[in-house]
Amino acid sequence: MQVKLEQFLLALGAVAVLLLGGVITANVIARALFATAVPDSVTIVRELMVAAILLPLAATTAARAHVCVDFISDRFGARLRSWLIVLGSLMGMIALSALIWAGTRDLSKVLASGSFFYGDLSLPKWPGRLVFVLGIAACWLRLAELAWRDTCTILRGGTVLDTQDHSLTGGGAE
Repeated sequence: MQVKLEQFLLALGAVAVLLLGGVITANVIARALFATAVPDSVTIVRELMVAAILLPLAATTAARAHVCVDFISDRFGARLRSWLIVLGSLMGMIALSALIWAGTRDLSKVLASGSFFYGDLSLPKWPGRLVFVLGIAACWLRLAELAWRDTCTILRGGTVLDTQDHSLTGGGAE
């Protein structure tokens, strides 16, 4: 189930990137040829950027494809390195918990007030807020699953590598 959710969010992130390119291209053409702009293009691009960055975040986490600096931890033993990976997942969960809480609060306020962006199209604010909460929550779930799985691996006497892939195509959690 989690993998299917990540595949869906990854696909939506890819669609957001394509739409970003389309809106930006249309805006450039409109400015060059017609001396006008796509209505609310700045708002649309800003909201699509949230989707393009946050929706694939859980799949990136599953693939353990985040940027990491491990020149110090590589000098530690395999067991300590494994526990540091679990600690990293737990710290990520703590950080994302605050973002989920704040994002959910903001989403509920926007839904209750019916807020919208001022502009030609009067676009509602809630879709971007919802995408934010969904992307962060999916990443939190993946971090929780990795922390659990990695802890179980360590307790069974195994080691955890930051190159182990738990993503859609890798050594998969299904």
